[in-house]
Amino acid sequence: MLLLRRLATALLLLGGASAAHAEMTEISIARQPSLGHLPLMIMQDRGIMEKNAAARGIPNLKVNYRTFAGGAVMNDALLSNTIQFAAGGVPPLIVLWAKTRHAPLAVKGVAAMNSMPLYLNMNRPEVKTLRDLSDRDKIGLPAVKVSIQAILLQMAAEKEFGPGHHGDLDRLTVTLSHPDGMRALLSGTEVTGHFTAAPIQELELAKPGIHKLLDSYKILGQPSTFNVIWTSSKFHDENPKIYEAFIASLDEAIGIINADRTAAAKTYVKLSGDASNEALITSILTDPQVTFTTTPQGIGQYSDFMSRTGMIKEKAASWKDLFFPNMAGKNGS
Repeated sequence: MLLLRRLATALLLLGGASAAHAEMTEISIARQPSLGHLPLMIMQDRGIMEKNAAARGIPNLKVNYRTFAGGAVMNDALLSNTIQFAAGGVPPLIVLWAKTRHAPLAVKGVAAMNSMPLYLNMNRPEVKTLRDLSDRDKIGLPAVKVSIQAILLQMAAEKEFGPGHHGDLDRLTVTLSHPDGMRALLSGTEVTGHFTAAPIQELELAKPGIHKLLDSYKILGQPSTFNVIWTSSKFHDENPKIYEAFIASLDEAIGIINADRTAAAKTYVKLSGDASNEALITSILTDPQVTFTTTPQGIGQYSDFMSRTGMIKEKAASWKDLFFPNMAGKNGS
């Protein structure tokens, strides 16, 4: 209901806007506290977005980078025009795409950022399969029922318990940010499991008594996109130069990461404020399972699952339906 109220408010605010106007002079880009958002951190650290906007005739663009705990909160901010670009897991994009598909806002994906595995870690050694979980367990994740971790848990539950049982483990989940989830898992007081992302998952596994229960690549049966970026059609259409500058900046930042992952690790450690170090981040970045790319992988699996289980009412015929035309030439899935 909150999302629908936000959408109604946004339509009222934006509906009267003139079609002919100057592009924005200040934008906000949202990210979350995980290694998957490294391209945005590179953009922030090197002023790449500002440079590329100036090259397209928008000098002195003010770019704010804001950190959010989860995609659901970012969607509210995007609908209220508090932020212009949201970045997070795949499901929040799909949810907002389905809700706004026939509205003037029509939120769509801008690009993928990476493909990397996500782990569910446990602090109870006796939990070796999903069938070992009980009501004594609590699993922390960024947002119950809507985060990418929550949807992956539902997919895993369906594979383990059968069709119609995808929600069997939802009762065990609680919303915690990545850092708070790690603290809770390691202290053993609030949760017994934490479905998270790099580098938090690797920091947890380095501690005695923590083991991995689920791996997103195994759930999906393939490498898959972790993070995507999305915005509204309203912003896309009214700010073409800024949008183009953003695409160029993202490509440039990913190129920087892929050219020198050690240097990229230094940037992450400098900006993240988490407990990781350069050696750990470099080891993750050089893992063959981790790729930084704008090409989506496995997004169709999320969309099909969310449609089939009733989470969204609109079904995308192709992953390309979820994105703006700049992604049409990508060999994604």
